[in-house]
Amino acid sequence: MAGKKLPEQYVLIKERHRGLFKAVENLGKAVRKEGPLKEKTAQLIQLAAAAAIRSEGAVHSHTRRAIEAGARPAEIYHAIILLTSTIGFPTVSAALSWAEDVIRGGRGEKG
Repeated sequence: MAGKKLPEQYVLIKERHRGLFKAVENLGKAVRKEGPLKEKTAQLIQLAAAAAIRSEGAVHSHTRRAIEAGARPAEIYHAIILLTSTIGFPTVSAALSWAEDVIRGGRGEKG
């Protein structure tokens, strides 16, 4: 994430709660190592979960991480639109707009 402005809340938690933050980071690393899924697939799954819980920040984060892991925009859009019958079109539409923030280099890094 070099050269990227991190969201203000993310930075605040990292500074105030170093132990918690480190534990959360380590948990994320551990669960990704527990199975055979590649990083790109794992990030697309986490992106879908972020969309399902309507977390704009997590959609931004996992969109960015999916791209870093080699996902193309078409794969990101597909991962989100696959959720339409599960989470509904309005939530999918919102998640697509949040993913687009990052894909187009817009406000996905806001604090």
